[in-house]
Amino acid sequence: MKHLEGKVTLVTGATRGIGKGIAIGLGEAGATVYITGRSLDSSNCGDNISGSLSDTQEAVEEAGGVCIPVQVDHSDDEQVRLLFERIQDEQGHLDVLVNNVYSGVQALGNANGKPFWESEPSFWDACNNVGLRRHYVASVFAARLMTEHKLGLICTISSWGGLSYIFGVAYGAGKAACDRLAADMAVELKPHNVASLSIWPGIVGTEHISRLAAEMDESRAANPQTSAIKEGYNWETPLLTGRVIAALAADPTIMRRTGRLQIVAELAQHYGLVDQNGERPASLRSLRFVLPFALPPLRKYSWLVPDIKVPWSLLLLNALSSPKI
Repeated sequence: MKHLEGKVTLVTGATRGIGKGIAIGLGEAGATVYITGRSLDSSNCGDNISGSLSDTQEAVEEAGGVCIPVQVDHSDDEQVRLLFERIQDEQGHLDVLVNNVYSGVQALGNANGKPFWESEPSFWDACNNVGLRRHYVASVFAARLMTEHKLGLICTISSWGGLSYIFGVAYGAGKAACDRLAADMAVELKPHNVASLSIWPGIVGTEHISRLAAEMDESRAANPQTSAIKEGYNWETPLLTGRVIAALAADPTIMRRTGRLQIVAELAQHYGLVDQNGERPASLRSLRFVLPFALPPLRKYSWLVPDIKVPWSLLLLNALSSPKI
């Protein structure tokens, strides 16, 4: 269903991974999708994982959307300002911003297994400059457009790393801050009918995560968090996040959710959506995910575990005592 025809959307950091999946999901729904990234075509890619704005544009258009790629280095505030100025000039409005851009994956891989004090202080910037800070900057410019029209949705892609230890101190602090950013923006945006949500995908089988899984040392496989990634347990595709955000953008009751943390799998269940393979993953806080996650032998029988949501308070207690990866 083309329920987003006429809607103007922007996905930052959309050359690959979750950003690309979100752009495709919005395109499926008929939206005009602006996408940003540093590589216009594959010849400009800086690593051995393929992905470019041209690749994403082709995929979005195949899905039925209109895609407008814009080369942007999000570490440069002026380039970001000009991006929103262009959207204003070309479209006159912006309906959806998805804060997804992130450049810390390589740094996280290089620091994998090290305590924070063994990395240089610049590791913080590698994790949170093109990420947390850039989400804030993009939201500033988006809010100026949206509040003028009294309509809009800002989705900030975060992760369960904001609650539980995953990839280290800098990563966790940044994701917790993303959650707070979305919540506090919601307070100030609500009088202007603009919603702000923090979105938690599950374990998403992106190009980078797939490579990380392949490179993981077998000696660390005894850790449930590590083994879950290595085994591909309860993985989602990036497209599911895109389909969920498209549903949120079309929801006339979206303001009831503003300021809240939203888990992709739970929204998929609410809106009756499925992933690319026709299936729906378990929520990060469902017993169907939590028990087999903690006890790897149960993973083959996860479908037998009741799909009951674990209260946030219990998840927090578990997070405080969770082991390192």
